Amino acid sequence: KIYVGRDITNTINYFGSVNSALIAADFDDDARRDFTIRKIILWESDSATLQEVNRMELRFIRELHANDPCIGYNRWPPFKPEWPTEEATSKGEQPR
Repeated sequence: KIYVGRDITNTINYFGSVNSALIAADFDDDARRDFTIRKIILWESDSATLQEVNRMELRFIRELHANDPCIGYNRWPPFKPEWPTEEATSKGEQPR
């Protein structure tokens, strides 16, 4: 899974402030013994304001669907699926 965050510290070992319990739920005891974390810088700027950094973080969360619990660990903004659930379809709702 992925997590989109912003690093304004430029610290090599900073991996964001993802909820540890969300990650832990995806790993059994064996998986905890050997796993890899990968950090990819999607965008950087030497002159961006905090507002611009926040806007880019939100953009990448949405574009990458990092807030979809099946794909990522971001929980904000709340994920809204493109297609309605089976229950919604049975009530006659249409996809957006």
